[in-house]
Amino acid sequence: MKEIRIHARAGQGAITTATIIGNAYFLKDMYPYAFPSFGAARMGAPMNAFVRVDTKPVRLRSQIYEPDYVIISDATLMRGFNCFSGLKDKGVAIINGKEGVEVPKLKPSQKAYIVPANDIAVKTIGRPLGNTALLGAFLAATGELELDTLIKAIEKRFSGKALAGNIEAAKQGFNFVKSKAGSEK
Repeated sequence: MKEIRIHARAGQGAITTATIIGNAYFLKDMYPYAFPSFGAARMGAPMNAFVRVDTKPVRLRSQIYEPDYVIISDATLMRGFNCFSGLKDKGVAIINGKEGVEVPKLKPSQKAYIVPANDIAVKTIGRPLGNTALLGAFLAATGELELDTLIKAIEKRFSGKALAGNIEAAKQGFNFVKSKAGSEK
């Protein structure tokens, strides 16, 4: 079983992010289970969304405490929360932020990628909602799914101009991490 924890603020699209990645796994004949967890139901409040995926039906319904992957939609959350808590030894973190964002020291086997997802989103969809750029980056960093599969899941969620912009954002997030990963070798 693979587990993904998404850290965001209410209104940043974490539930949509979890739904899209869950749908992408479903398109690959996997069994995803995506769900949110939040306290105060107000815009800007810290919240989490979770995705579990397996080759057999997922029955576990608790929050994710030891994720394989972490997606952080708002880098300011790292100031008040340990977003990396329980991240598995070979875990990967995708962080929406600009170069210079301070990332806590990780284990040598863990990786963190800082992606300017909001900047990508402003250019591609006209709004600073970097979810699909983060998902593209997630695919490039983990190899969990093919970009074409993610695009099919995005097509199920968006239409019209929003669809074209979100597909482009996913591609740019994917290419951003691929170029970073290639320069690390």
